Amino acid sequence: MGKVEEARDFLKLIGMPKAQQADICCYVLLALADIKPGMSWSDAKNDWIRIHDIIRFSNTYYGTTYAENSRETIRKQALHRFRTAAVVEDNGMATNSPNYRYRLTEELLEILKTFQSVKWKKSLNHFLSSYNTLIDIYASKKKMEMMPVKINGADFKFSAGKHNELQKAIVEEFAPRFAPGSECLYVGDTIEKDLVKDAAKLAELGFEITLHDKMPDVVLYRKEKDWIYFVEAVVSSGPMDPKRILEITEMTKNVRTGKIFVTAFLDFRTYKKFSEALAWETEVWIAEMPEHMIHLNGDKFLGPG
Repeated sequence: MGKVEEARDFLKLIGMPKAQQADICCYVLLALADIKPGMSWSDAKNDWIRIHDIIRFSNTYYGTTYAENSRETIRKQALHRFRTAAVVEDNGMATNSPNYRYRLTEELLEILKTFQSVKWKKSLNHFLSSYNTLIDIYASKKKMEMMPVKINGADFKFSAGKHNELQKAIVEEFAPRFAPGSECLYVGDTIEKDLVKDAAKLAELGFEITLHDKMPDVVLYRKEKDWIYFVEAVVSSGPMDPKRILEITEMTKNVRTGKIFVTAFLDFRTYKKFSEALAWETEVWIAEMPEHMIHLNGDKFLGPG
């Protein structure tokens, strides 16, 4: 029996559903455990790795031809299900972060290393007897990593990660200072894309959003001034550069409300990295200096063009 079939047998024995015994899930397990053809399961590891690493491992050692656009399939069919089943855990980073990683849980690694050995049945029985407890533990761990945030007076939770940390600062620190009395019409979460989305109000203001449109990270509306703030939370990519301004302008061509474009950063160091790419006539806010704004040229400050 080859390693792929052995991996399938393992997934079946620990109770994974049929869909999570598919080839793609077997390759994910092998990559996470760093088990190459001919190796023993006792050599399994649980180092932190990216989906990119899973694709490269599978293609290199098992002759698959997965492309980078297979990442979402791997995430949804294998990794999300494995995480729910306490087979893997993630490192709590934002999913769009280049530092986002997965690894086998310690408990799963322990049983995997005994697979096909004399200790297998005993370790399998122990794993299965504590399975529901493990699921609760890892679900609670994930829940503990959530960040509370108050949006429009209601309590929400952001998943952990620097991108959501910055979005929380935008809503709770930027908005009261520079968009007082504003309402948050849209904010996404790195896991739950449309955490807050007031579709009715957006439509009333003239938004025509298609599936191809990428909303700004945070959209605030200040009724008193009839101003709308488009805020991009930049950790590793996506500042308000000229191309992004054109995209948002096209998406909001029927919006008559005054438009303000803001790029938000966690710290000055990240701002410096993107400073030359930022479009003129836009604003910059840095979370570590929340009382201040940077206005990029022009004769107006924090007002629509």
